[in-house]
Amino acid sequence: QLQLVESGGGSVQAGGSLRLSCAATGYTYASNCMAWFRQAPGKQREGVAAIYTGTGGGNTYYVDSVKGRFTISHDKAKKTVYLEMKYLKPEDTAMYYCAAGGCSRPLSQYDYNYWGQGTQVTVSS
Repeated sequence: QLQLVESGGGSVQAGGSLRLSCAATGYTYASNCMAWFRQAPGKQREGVAAIYTGTGGGNTYYVDSVKGRFTISHDKAKKTVYLEMKYLKPEDTAMYYCAAGGCSRPLSQYDYNYWGQGTQVTVSS
């Protein structure tokens, strides 16, 4: 089994920054892609960023709305994925979830088998 634990959420003003972390424990070889999703109240879960963590990995994927502002990275030794978020906007407010799974459709929630509990990000104007 693979367990994911997120941390780093919080409240910031628009234009601010946050870094989310997702630590993986257990059978980490169960997946070759890790991603961040978010879900705002009344909205569908949205893929934000993903990174290929398999052999020779490093490819990254982003939803258009965060390109140039968010950066996903992976520390293999620490088995941790990060999401660096800059120039935050009120519309970035959501619960952010870490996920692990395949990379066929990196930003599709249906490709991910393992999910964390989520961490809240709130951006005020």
